[in-house]
Amino acid sequence: MSAFQTAIVPAAGLGTRFLPTTKAVPKELLPVVDTPGIELVATEAAEAGATKLVIVTSPGKDAVAEYFRPQPELEATLEERGKTDLLAKVRRASNLLAVETAIQDKALGLGHAVACAEGNLTGADEAVAVLLPDDLVLPTGVLTKMAAVREKLGGSVLCAFDIPKEQISAYGVFDVRDTGDDDVKQVVGMVEKPKAEDAPSTFAAAGRYLLDRAIFDALKRITPGAGGELQLTDAIALLINEGHPVHVVVHRGGRHDLGNPGGFLRAAVDFALEHPDYGPELGEWLRARLANS
Repeated sequence: MSAFQTAIVPAAGLGTRFLPTTKAVPKELLPVVDTPGIELVATEAAEAGATKLVIVTSPGKDAVAEYFRPQPELEATLEERGKTDLLAKVRRASNLLAVETAIQDKALGLGHAVACAEGNLTGADEAVAVLLPDDLVLPTGVLTKMAAVREKLGGSVLCAFDIPKEQISAYGVFDVRDTGDDDVKQVVGMVEKPKAEDAPSTFAAAGRYLLDRAIFDALKRITPGAGGELQLTDAIALLINEGHPVHVVVHRGGRHDLGNPGGFLRAAVDFALEHPDYGPELGEWLRARLANS
């Protein structure tokens, strides 16, 4: 039995950094080679034990959830034509897990987006995973480690990266205590974008959370910040202050930021180089291109 059954993916944003493309195509459906980022994130959740995905979306942004629905006519056409490989790709997303939506009418922060999904939970949901679709955490598997830590230590478990101190001011940073495991730290506080000299550690928040159900009560009790936004980190900080156990799993791998075109391109190149069909030719082209630049 997994430590969680439901994964929440906030996907209500306008994708302004990808305009004008996102006038018509949601950012979450832009392909990393041939697979949308949100399918990569959903696959990660399913591999860690999720059976339900709640996509928090905005009015009129139905295409993200629709991507996970079966496409009988397309599937029938591919089957008739013997396109078995393509048929498997088309069916892949709809076979991952059950998909539901929650509507966020206004962009009022990550905490608000998570709170919008509370109505999709059942009594069996003692904890929920939250995965930010802009973050690809590589290799996958950190959510499985986080679930194991919750099973052992209880409470909520977050993902952290060990960031060079000179870069730490761009991140939310954890104030931590050792647990005896170098890759698991107890969180006693959080600081948003501190100066390097003021940072309590070099462990920075990444886009993976495994949150006890108590987070929804905490979200109701925090004060909105600038622009009326509810910050998830404020709710987590409230729980810490009330004695709720919070730990981080330090991920020693890499990550890609799909939230901006530059990061998206790096992810696409990285994934394409690993692809058996495209990698060898792309690598050869890149070497020649860079040699002539």
